[in-house]
Amino acid sequence: MIQTPVRSRFLSSPAARSALSVAVLLLTVLPVGAERTTTAEPPPTGQTVLADPRPDLPDNLGPVRIEVAFVLDTTGSMSGLIDGAKQKIWSIANRLVSNQQRSGVRMALIGYRDRGDQYVTRRYDLTTDIDKIYGHLREFRADGGGDGPESVNQALHEAVHDLSWSEDEDVYRVVFLVGDAPPHMDYGDVPFDETALRAGKRDISVNTIQCGNWDETARVWKQIASLASGQYAAIAQDGGMLALSTPMDGELAQLNRELAGTVIAYGKTEEQREIKRKVDGALGAEADAAADRLSYLAKSGGRVVSGAKDLVDAARDGLSVGDVAESELPPEMKVMAPAEREAYVARNRAERERLQSQVQVMSKRRDAYIAEELAKREAEGKGDGFDAEVFRTIEGQAGKKGITYD
Repeated sequence: MIQTPVRSRFLSSPAARSALSVAVLLLTVLPVGAERTTTAEPPPTGQTVLADPRPDLPDNLGPVRIEVAFVLDTTGSMSGLIDGAKQKIWSIANRLVSNQQRSGVRMALIGYRDRGDQYVTRRYDLTTDIDKIYGHLREFRADGGGDGPESVNQALHEAVHDLSWSEDEDVYRVVFLVGDAPPHMDYGDVPFDETALRAGKRDISVNTIQCGNWDETARVWKQIASLASGQYAAIAQDGGMLALSTPMDGELAQLNRELAGTVIAYGKTEEQREIKRKVDGALGAEADAAADRLSYLAKSGGRVVSGAKDLVDAARDGLSVGDVAESELPPEMKVMAPAEREAYVARNRAERERLQSQVQVMSKRRDAYIAEELAKREAEGKGDGFDAEVFRTIEGQAGKKGITYD
């Protein structure tokens, strides 16, 4: 772990450098597997914390042709990058689904530290549920580390071997390894070069983004990218992410609040709680993040929450309100007569459709504004932050799978 913030010049291939950098997230981040107990003294291979062992919930996306995993150093020196990623996760997700083919997206997140820290890795599997990714990313805090090298080998190995990557040939599979310190080579785990070679054989590109200027990190990061058909970039220690507000953000934030009022959580108790948590998270987002979230959802099926259906979406998709068990209705509907329940859902659905039509118009205007602004920043040499590098790379690589961006 290094502490000195240093801004480095971005390094990339000519093809990647010439690609238009367009605003984007995060991340961050999802889940399969059972949770393991965290111990004070980690086992020889290091401890891994898994969360949300339930299977992925499908969303109304087009065919999933993009799978991206972010592997982030979450030790103390990475606080700027982590905080910036929390703000950019929806921007990244929004740009990912803005391809001309309208391909669906799955994201995963792995945060890593070192042995003796609170955790060695914290892993969330590939999923279409970006609301959940956003929630997990918000929980990340930069802490730990201290002795220099970190558990990079374990984190990279988990990214390549333990995520639920698809096997379809036309899927663009990519890992972004982001950190400022080289790996511990004295732990006895699988070394980074072996994992990188394996990634290449599985058609998983591993792109490395170095924060800061540690020479040993640069050497390893470049080697990983070379072995796994990826690209290497160096950015500022703090991630170099610049705020980008638009004239449309305020109105979209208001639409976000109004759309939240149309959500009718239903199902089992935990399912209702999950929907409410996602709505609360959306309401707590900054205006630009809320705007990107709405744009993403509008492009990927038109839901108000991702990864789950509220009763309005379920009714739109063919569920009869009368078929919902009394115990799975929200409290306000339990006191209604059957006809009142139908009318209540219908009113919310009509209001949602009205609001979403406004979102579509505002999002198109906002996308055009952002593209123009980022082109200006690129021309001025200011487009070398984490989010810009992610999309510069994606735009260059995804085309090999027939996925193109404007």
